[in-house]
Amino acid sequence: MQWGGRFASAPDAELLAFGSSLDVDLGIARWDVQCSHGHVVALHSGEIIGDADAEALHDALAAVEAEIDDGSFDAWAKRGTFEDVHGAVDARVREHAGKTGELLHAGRSRNDQVATTLLLYARDTAANGALACLDVAALCADRAADALAKQTLFAATTHWQPAQPVLLALWIDAVAQGFVRAAERFARVAADARRFCPLGSAALAGSSLPLDRAAAAQALGFDGPSHNALDSVGDRDVPLDLLHAAARAAVAASRPSEELVIWATPAFGYIRLDDAASTGSSLMPQKRNPDPFELVRGFGARAIGAYAGALATVNGMALSYHRDLQETKAQVLAGVPPALAAVDAFRRAFAHVHFRHDTMNARAGDGYTVATDLADAVILAGATAREAHRAVGERVLLAEDHGRPLDRDDAVALGVPDAAVDARGSVLGKRTAGSTHPDSVAAAIARTRHAIAALSETLS
Repeated sequence: MQWGGRFASAPDAELLAFGSSLDVDLGIARWDVQCSHGHVVALHSGEIIGDADAEALHDALAAVEAEIDDGSFDAWAKRGTFEDVHGAVDARVREHAGKTGELLHAGRSRNDQVATTLLLYARDTAANGALACLDVAALCADRAADALAKQTLFAATTHWQPAQPVLLALWIDAVAQGFVRAAERFARVAADARRFCPLGSAALAGSSLPLDRAAAAQALGFDGPSHNALDSVGDRDVPLDLLHAAARAAVAASRPSEELVIWATPAFGYIRLDDAASTGSSLMPQKRNPDPFELVRGFGARAIGAYAGALATVNGMALSYHRDLQETKAQVLAGVPPALAAVDAFRRAFAHVHFRHDTMNARAGDGYTVATDLADAVILAGATAREAHRAVGERVLLAEDHGRPLDRDDAVALGVPDAAVDARGSVLGKRTAGSTHPDSVAAAIARTRHAIAALSETLS
């Protein structure tokens, strides 16, 4: 127990178990050890402890870190009755260092300890999240370049209805863009996580001991100590931002997953998944299910729920530390790993997607997807946008009644005989930056690769 003297009896065992977060936060034990190394630096540099005691504490912490790596610390901690991993690490240090171990918590509260540990966790996890998203973006860039070389077309949709023909490469690069932005969010979280170190804020008012907060911050890789102890111990902005970035990354994976699930159906037939990314049915022998992409959608929903729950725990909370923040920590630690797992699963599954280029090309014009190009041509011939929209809509209705596509006769009737009436002509007729024209798509892929390289360099 980390308190004593004030209490005449032991706590209720069931209430102690109710208040324990050990099972949830054992996963951040290594960051708590790192935080404790930083506190030893503050104690030593502030001349609160001498060289021998500092060395003994660092050695004990190194021993705990080794136990975390080999899994024995988890087993040891679970045999105890600890409120959280922070108390468990402190107790294990005391076992290793004896009486010297009791010096570790001098001038430190679990309030500043938890806040610092979460920042260390967020910093490393955000950097890993950024790299994971960049891996997906890089895979997409390669696949987009391959699709561009093949000049594959398909009918892009809005409202799941045929809209306009585009290059498949444009779609794949659009997927990459979502992951580049997700990586940028993670990178911002990692940068924010290294700005201010709460360690030394103690419970909420700072310490009367001459802790060298600057030395601790430097040892832990922060830019400097935090400026306001009252704020520092209760601030969870960075962990919340980490969970938000993770949830957004999972959403970035979920959106193309939805399309890939539908494209895998015989009704579309746009893709086929390798066996390595497919599952079968326990009853129906013919089934090939795109389960990884369906699960990515589900994991995205889980991350969104965790973020909403975590944010709700701090809504209306007074300044300083309150025990509700234990639940904030739990939501962050429960929500981030599944979101990152969804990103990794998407990357693995997407590598097993085979696009059926002939099928996509053959159906790129289905659903009168060149109608907008005809309308644009009519506008260029002098009509207003509304006039063009109405005139082309009438030709679509006529073609639909006769069960035929829009053709050259429709273009002639509209007074634009040279207008594009096929999917490839539609794509080649685009003029704006960022469009589906092959040159624009090639430029977009190049910019995506440049963004990946630039962000990778900042993270290295």
